[in-house]
Amino acid sequence: MITEPAGFWRRLLANILDGLIVSIPLGLISYMIFGNWEENLFTSIVSFLYSLILPVVWMGYTVGKKLLGIRIAKVNGEKVGIGTMLMRTVVAALVYGITLGIGLIVSAFMVGLREDKRSIHDFIAGTYVTHQKP
Repeated sequence: MITEPAGFWRRLLANILDGLIVSIPLGLISYMIFGNWEENLFTSIVSFLYSLILPVVWMGYTVGKKLLGIRIAKVNGEKVGIGTMLMRTVVAALVYGITLGIGLIVSAFMVGLREDKRSIHDFIAGTYVTHQKP
């Protein structure tokens, strides 16, 4: 059951905050280890693990989502798990890549215009983003 869905702007800001929270420390660590600021395999893996594991162990929250009072929840009320997050991140990334980003634009409109605020990756994983606490 979908209750208190989070809208486009709050979700976008949470993603921006997550990007900053992850990218700045990772950039510094990468610079100290590899001597450059560029994205590399290390930063890609850590960023992926952040978006995959943190919502599983923290009841659907990432740091950015927690700061804005929103979290990822399963439509059926169960806790998000690794399988759910893999579907949400990996399969959705493939869909967005195959469609050359058009799927991402469609998802943005879906979150902005649909009453339940669900995007393509939410439908793939059976999730939604909500203001409701766990």
